[in-house]
Amino acid sequence: MSLDSARETTTTDGITPEASAALADDLRAAMGGAVRFDAGSRAMWSADASNYRGIPIGVVSPRDAADVEAAMAVCREHDVPVLPLGSRTSIAGQSVNVAVAMDLRTHLNKIIEVDPEKKSARVQPGVVCDAVRDAGKPHGLTFGPDPSTHNRCTIGGMIGNNACGSHSVAWGKTVDNVRELDVLTYRGERLVVGPNTPGEGRIPQALRALGERLGDDIRGYPDLTRRVSGYNLDQLLPEAGWNLAKALVGTEGTCATILEATVDLVDSPPARALAVLGFPDAYAAADNVMVVREQRGPNGQGPLTIEGMDAGLIAALRAQRPTETTSRMLPEGKGWLYVEVGGETRAEATAAAETVATAMKAYTVSHIVVSEPSQMAQLWRIREEGAGVVTRSPDGGEAWPGWEDSAVPPERFGSYLREFDKVLERHGRRGVYYGHFGDGCLHVRIDFDLLSQPGIANFRQFMIDAADLVVAHGGSLSGEHGDGQARAELLPRMYPPEIIAGFSDFKAIWDPDEKMNPGRVVRPATMDENLRVFVGMPTMTDKPMLAFADDRGSFTRATRRCLGVGKCAIEGSGVMCPSFNVTKEEKHSTRGRARLLFEMANGEIIKDGWQSDEVAESLDLCLSCKGCKSDCPVGVDMASYKTEFLAQRFKGRIRPVTHYSMGALPLWLWMVGALPAKAVDGLNKLAKRPKLSALVKKLGGITQERDIPEIARETFTARAGARGYSEGTIVPDLGIAPGSRGRVLLWTDTFTEHFDPVIADDAVATLTALGYTVELPPRAVCCGLTWTSTGQVGAARKVLGRSLRTIEPWLSAGVPVVGLEPSCTAALRSDAHELLPDDPLVGKLKTGVRTFAELLSEHTEELSAAAGRNSAPDPEVLVQVHCHQHAELGTEADRGVLDSLGVKSTVLDSGCCGLAGNFGFEDGHYDVSMACAERVLLPAVRAAEPSVDLLADGFSCRTQVRQAGEREPVHLAQLAARVLRGAGRPGS
Repeated sequence: MSLDSARETTTTDGITPEASAALADDLRAAMGGAVRFDAGSRAMWSADASNYRGIPIGVVSPRDAADVEAAMAVCREHDVPVLPLGSRTSIAGQSVNVAVAMDLRTHLNKIIEVDPEKKSARVQPGVVCDAVRDAGKPHGLTFGPDPSTHNRCTIGGMIGNNACGSHSVAWGKTVDNVRELDVLTYRGERLVVGPNTPGEGRIPQALRALGERLGDDIRGYPDLTRRVSGYNLDQLLPEAGWNLAKALVGTEGTCATILEATVDLVDSPPARALAVLGFPDAYAAADNVMVVREQRGPNGQGPLTIEGMDAGLIAALRAQRPTETTSRMLPEGKGWLYVEVGGETRAEATAAAETVATAMKAYTVSHIVVSEPSQMAQLWRIREEGAGVVTRSPDGGEAWPGWEDSAVPPERFGSYLREFDKVLERHGRRGVYYGHFGDGCLHVRIDFDLLSQPGIANFRQFMIDAADLVVAHGGSLSGEHGDGQARAELLPRMYPPEIIAGFSDFKAIWDPDEKMNPGRVVRPATMDENLRVFVGMPTMTDKPMLAFADDRGSFTRATRRCLGVGKCAIEGSGVMCPSFNVTKEEKHSTRGRARLLFEMANGEIIKDGWQSDEVAESLDLCLSCKGCKSDCPVGVDMASYKTEFLAQRFKGRIRPVTHYSMGALPLWLWMVGALPAKAVDGLNKLAKRPKLSALVKKLGGITQERDIPEIARETFTARAGARGYSEGTIVPDLGIAPGSRGRVLLWTDTFTEHFDPVIADDAVATLTALGYTVELPPRAVCCGLTWTSTGQVGAARKVLGRSLRTIEPWLSAGVPVVGLEPSCTAALRSDAHELLPDDPLVGKLKTGVRTFAELLSEHTEELSAAAGRNSAPDPEVLVQVHCHQHAELGTEADRGVLDSLGVKSTVLDSGCCGLAGNFGFEDGHYDVSMACAERVLLPAVRAAEPSVDLLADGFSCRTQVRQAGEREPVHLAQLAARVLRGAGRPGS
């Protein structure tokens, strides 16, 4: 049963199933785009990146403006509200509601025209911010506003929220960059509005009258560059150019739906540089933003951006990602300012950054200047992922938005920050902050307790006190993300009654029926209604089979990790969500899956719990690649969630056949490995007979398009015997005494043991040449990964526990355990503590288990010396990093080893190869599996010269390339042995 065709369920707020079905039928008849009223789609669209939740009546995806008009007419006929949406990354709750959610991103995402002479772009509302910026690049132009979600937020959403971003110091808010809008009202009126919009017609006439009536009151608005709260009534004044387009910016979908927008493009400096200033603390950084704003480089240009971060953000980043080294680039300090400047050349930009840094020496502890683009991108990543990083503490503690982006005049920012910390202290709350310090805008995540009535009361009173503080400083409740449900209730504390009444009149002119995103800005829901983490939630029994140690043992707590920031739901989302990158379906993104699991735990709309077909369908195309665990800002681990779901779903039930065939693959291979070599040869021959092979694959749930991989005639262990490596293996002679470096234990994983034993031969030869005594386990060992990934948690525990007892003497003696297969090595270092959290041996795995590259990285000088004696040309390789290595182990050691071996390496930004263990072999997955490989990996391999090797340590990656018929990949152990054998000893 697909999500799109699943049974329609009762909606909320009095909309009956019959009325919902009739509405859906009429929408399908009127428009060509998708109409989704099923429980799964409504669950996925029930939350944004805020604290709030609103289950939509249904979700429609118009193909064009005509579809939007048709859908609006049907909604009007049925008297139901409408909510226009972009990427749903809003933090204040304005993009969730009980309404027909109009998804404008899926199809209305075109750039219609770029006019370099007029410095403008005409776009549809669903186009992503970065796409507009990229379209301006060839002309030396860019779209100025750039929120941290710039690679996924849409222009329509930015207009709705009046978004800003890091470069507002130079280029202002979205309102400052909007020229003209083509909009549709709920009543079907279509208007093109801009500066000096003609005064004819009901809406322009009424708005002109409103501006004239409230002119003096409007002129009392706070004089603040980051004022985003409330409606832009100031644009109705004659001195503002009577600009109805700018008046609609920041209305949060409460007035009209945008069909097209003409936006300004600004000159973008050809080169940029970043001065990172370290201060004694964040207060000192805030105190000095005005000094930084006044700086001018040799070219006379001022700063493009002045961003701030507190030490708490960096501490959270280092605790969450201990292997990541980017934060080590920061200069000494406990508070930092990023000051970006531009120039015609890199040298000019660097000089401007140096000028800023020099001028600030009296105030700073230390500084660095960076102009190399990749290093700048690394530093910006710290800042841009701040919202996610600070949402979870290492012990599983939760922090929330709410008081997310208040702004005060920048000259008062330091004082405001000090007093804000006192408000936090008074309410017993902690917050980690960062933000647009140059504009006096503060971002903060706070450890609110939203799971108890006293906690929610505390949350409410804190918000009131924080609002009063920002108003006392002449500031705005929102400096970027809008009011939504989080702050709209507080607007009367910022504006006088006349202006609040004016907001109501403004909305009534555009939306007299109050059907456009009701309950936002005007007559808003209260800040403590509709909280997505509400008292008494969830209702499902929370007794997970995995430990969920990072979430305090709670599966439902784990499902709350997803904030909805949507980094997973973009084209080229890194390693995570390979299936989303193929299908572009929300249900195949980490966010979509997390939303479904969250609603499953809640039980209000996804009612079948672990037996939910909606959740099962969404997770079916999850490759368990673990990319989200590292690429998601909050470390959502969908692979573990899928394991838990499968474990609970099939508890005491007959499982899919693939769970028995591929899930228990190590068991079957162990049985085959006990056969004589001739018998194995016979099995391999039988596997190549078309009819027999087809039958075996059908019985095992394997897709017919796949070949059954050939099993080695002898396992590595059988071939190696007492020698530790196969007869005929050449050990490089590096002149190092055998055994002088001590002992290592080689983890003989299933895949290397039974499919690629030559890799183990070369690994042993290399380690022996480096002076190690390589030992093998006395019996078969297995990490249990195939059982884990298919949700057979009990079997995985038994397999892993038995294997740990087998290697216990080596672990206890501190002998390094070296893994060759990334998925198995990662499972030992990460999955083991989920399966056996109380086993004392598991604690020794994190430091006791090493990758082959990690061990070799301790000998780079010897490797470099040996490689230097190699007369052969330096080898060149493409590197396909295994997903689990990316997520759990990192690649820093691998890069160092390749460099020391003199290997020219190009690491492919390809994401998952698409095979992902059993996934690519399962019936029904072949097309998605190959589409993943065809995104980057296979085209790159085809384009490479025949002399260029593909380095792929993962068995899945090698198998995908082999079965695509491209070339035979190599493992790092093979490459290292080859280089070292070619080097030999001097004179040998």
